[in-house]
Amino acid sequence: MMLDKGMGPVHVIDLLEISGEYVDLAKFGWGTSAIHNREIIREKVEIYQSYGINPYPGGTLFEIAYLQEKFDEFLNEVDKLGFGAVEISDGTIEITPDERERIISLVNDNGFLAITEVGKKDPAKDQLLTPQKRLEIVNCDLESGADFVLMEAREGGKGIGLFDGQGEVKEDDLQILIEGTDVERIIWEAPQKNQQAYFILRFGANVNLGNIPPDEITALETMRLGLRGDTLGQVNLE
Repeated sequence: MMLDKGMGPVHVIDLLEISGEYVDLAKFGWGTSAIHNREIIREKVEIYQSYGINPYPGGTLFEIAYLQEKFDEFLNEVDKLGFGAVEISDGTIEITPDERERIISLVNDNGFLAITEVGKKDPAKDQLLTPQKRLEIVNCDLESGADFVLMEAREGGKGIGLFDGQGEVKEDDLQILIEGTDVERIIWEAPQKNQQAYFILRFGANVNLGNIPPDEITALETMRLGLRGDTLGQVNLE
């Protein structure tokens, strides 16, 4: 999953011409799809889809719509703009488990890929989530119909979720997750190179990674293929 922070259509085409085959999902970060020209957003969505990439608006925009009790209007706008997926998150707001299940069901019923996110934007609040609680939320989301679950790491990848203040993986926390759920349906947000290398070496070349900056897509692919020193001779290509 690539993080689009507001690229123009020509920039998107140039990027995808050389790196598009390595991208599956493109997140229009935060609320960027709400502040740019609507026709340009629609054009970008069509460009992504022409390269076989599923674009979707960021979870923050969903949270704003939910707070304003405009979720139905949000889904309608997502559909009109041509997005193929919806991210369901509560990184800043609070959503009950029952509401979370209801929203996932609505997203499914409207024909969108359902991507949920586990974690809080505020590091102090995020640290209150025990590994067992994260695992519980992941499994509840998957049982409710989520197609994929994102593990929150934000854009920086430090002091959030599975990463400590230096951006290193908290291996004991990770072990609890991988022993208790279907890791093939988790997208690990990993904005830093060392994090990407860690997950590739741990789970193989095809591990699901998210929040990848556009200009690092090709670099990440070379790491998946063992063409960089970080993974040379160590990566499982099967």
